[in-house]
Amino acid sequence: MRQKFTQFEIASRGQGLLDFTHEVRRWLEETGIRDGLLTLFIRHTSASLVIQENADPDVQRDLEAFMARLVPEHDPLYSHILEGPDDMPAHVRATLTQAQLSIPVYDGHLMLGTWQGIYLFEHRHHSHVRKIAAHVIGE
Repeated sequence: MRQKFTQFEIASRGQGLLDFTHEVRRWLEETGIRDGLLTLFIRHTSASLVIQENADPDVQRDLEAFMARLVPEHDPLYSHILEGPDDMPAHVRATLTQAQLSIPVYDGHLMLGTWQGIYLFEHRHHSHVRKIAAHVIGE
C-alpha cells in the first residue's frame, strides 16, 4: 500500500459551485496509484464539498437558489452576525452539506458516475481561497 497527500487551493468568486474535478484527476494521475480510496476534506466552516451533476448548469443555479431559500440571511434567530449577514447562513449551509468526500479509485480513475463532478460549494458572498486536503491510499 502507498499513500499520497496534497492540498488544493481553490479560489472562489463568491457564492456558488466550482467544479475542480479536473485538478483532482490530474493529481491522482501524478500519484501513480491505480486502485484505492481518495479522501477530500475542506478545511473551512463556511464552504463545503459536494458531488453533483456536471452537465447542466441549471442544476447548480437551482441548488444555490434552494439553499438561499432554505437558509436565508437576516434571520432573527442568528446571534453570530459580526462577520456579515452571509456568515451564519454559510455555517448552516456547510453543516447541511459535507466537509469530506470519499471516492473509490479503480484502474487509475475516480469512480464517479457519467454526470458527476467534484465541487467546492462556496457559501460566502466574497471571494475566498479555500484549502482542500487530499489523501489517496492504495496500490
